Amino acid sequence: MPASPTSGTEPDAAPGRSVYTVSRLNKEVRTLLERGLGVVWVEGELSNFSQPSSGHWYFSLKDRDAQVRCAMFRLKNAALGFTPKAGQHVVARGRVSLYEPRGDYQLIVDHMEEAGVGALQREFERLKAKLAAEGLFASERKRSLPRFPRRIAVVTSPTGAAVRDVLNILARRFPPAAVLVYPTAVQGAAAVPAIVQALQLASARADCDVLILARGGGSLEDLWAFNDERVARAVRACAIPVVTGIGHEIDFTIADFAADARAPTPSGAAELVAPDRVSCLEALSRMEARISACMKRELRVVSTQFASVGMRLKQAHPGMRLAHQAQRLDDLEQRLTSAAHAVLHTRRHRLNDAYTSLIQHSPEHLAREYRRRYEGLDSRLDRVMKEYVSRLGHRVDLADRTLKAASPLATLARGFAIVTREDGALVTDARSVPAGVEIEARLASGRLRARVTGSRDS
Repeated sequence: MPASPTSGTEPDAAPGRSVYTVSRLNKEVRTLLERGLGVVWVEGELSNFSQPSSGHWYFSLKDRDAQVRCAMFRLKNAALGFTPKAGQHVVARGRVSLYEPRGDYQLIVDHMEEAGVGALQREFERLKAKLAAEGLFASERKRSLPRFPRRIAVVTSPTGAAVRDVLNILARRFPPAAVLVYPTAVQGAAAVPAIVQALQLASARADCDVLILARGGGSLEDLWAFNDERVARAVRACAIPVVTGIGHEIDFTIADFAADARAPTPSGAAELVAPDRVSCLEALSRMEARISACMKRELRVVSTQFASVGMRLKQAHPGMRLAHQAQRLDDLEQRLTSAAHAVLHTRRHRLNDAYTSLIQHSPEHLAREYRRRYEGLDSRLDRVMKEYVSRLGHRVDLADRTLKAASPLATLARGFAIVTREDGALVTDARSVPAGVEIEARLASGRLRARVTGSRDS
C-alpha cells in the first residue's frame, strides 16, 4: 500500500520522505494481516492460558519451533464445550491480527476443538448431513420390530464382553428364541469390510427375524468403524430389521441413525428385541383373569335372564292375574271412597264460606254499621261547631281590643285634643296658625273654641 507524508515529521526530514507514526504503522500492518490471510485453522499445543475477570481467554499456541499469541473473547468461548488446559493439543480457527498498543502479532480465535477428535467429529457431522439429505435416516423407512422373534441374529465380536451380555439377557428374557452369532471385527482397519460382509450374509440368509449390531464402549476412534458410510448403507440395505447397541448411552454413531431402532448399550439392544418372559407370563395371567371374569360376568347375565324369564312365566299364570286384578279392585274401591270423602269435605267447606259471606252482607249488619257511622259524624259535627264558634268569639274579642287600642277616642280620654281650623283642617304645627285666628279643640267629652293670641316653638 503506498504511503503518504504525514504531519509530525522531523524538522530536518528530507523533502518527499514518507515518515509513519508508530500508531499508523501498526494500524496498516493490522489491516494488511486481516485482509491478506482471512480465516485460518491453526493446530498446536496450548500454553500460557489465562482467564481474567472479563471472561476473555488469552493463551499461546506452539509447536516445536515457534509459538503465536492468541485471544478468544467471552462471547465466543461461552459456546465452547470444554475448558482448555495447558499442554492440550487443539485446533483453533480465527483470523490473524495485530494488537496495536504493543505491536504484538496475534490470532483472534472464534472456534477451538481438541485435535484429532475435532477432525473426526467434523467428518462425523459431514457424513451424517450427507446421508440425512439422501433420506437414509427418514423415519418412514424405519421397520417395526417383531414382538416374539423366533431367531435373533447378533453381529459383533465373538470375544468381547458385548456378546456375552447379549446372550445372557436373551437367554434370561426369552429362552424360546434361537440366537445366531455372526462373528466380526468391530475395531481397526479390517472392521468395516467385516461388518459389511456379516450384514450382507445375514440379509441373504434371511433366516432370522431381527438383527442386533453390537459393540462395547470405547473412544471415538474405537467406535469409528460404525461411522463409516459403507456400514450405514449396509445397515439400511439389510432385509431384516436392525437394532444397534454400540458403546455407551452417550455414544451416537452413523449406524445408529441408519438402523431401525437404537439402544444405548448392547444389553439394551437385547432387552429391546426380546420380550421379557416374566412380563409375558404376567400378561398371560392377566389375560386368564380377564377371561375368567368375562365368563363369570356372562354366567351372571344368563342367570339373570333365566330368572327374569321364570318371573315372567309366574306373572303370566292365571292365578297371578286374578290376584293382581283383585288387588287392583281393592285399590280402586279405596280410591273411590277417598274421592267421595274429598268431595263431601270440599262442598262442606264451600257451604261454610257461603254462609259466612251471607252473614257479612246482611242488611241488618249494614244498618248497624251506618247507624254507628252516623252517630260518630254527629258527634264530630257538634264538636267542630263548638270549636268554630269559640274561635270566632276569640277573634271578635281580639279585634275589639285592637280597635279600641287604635281609636282616637282612647287618645282623647288620656287628655289629648284634636285641634282644627275654621275650615276643618287639622292643626299640627303652631306656626301654621297666625295670631287672631279662631281654632276648635275636640276633647274626650265636648269641644272648645278659642282664638290664637300667639305661638312658640316648644
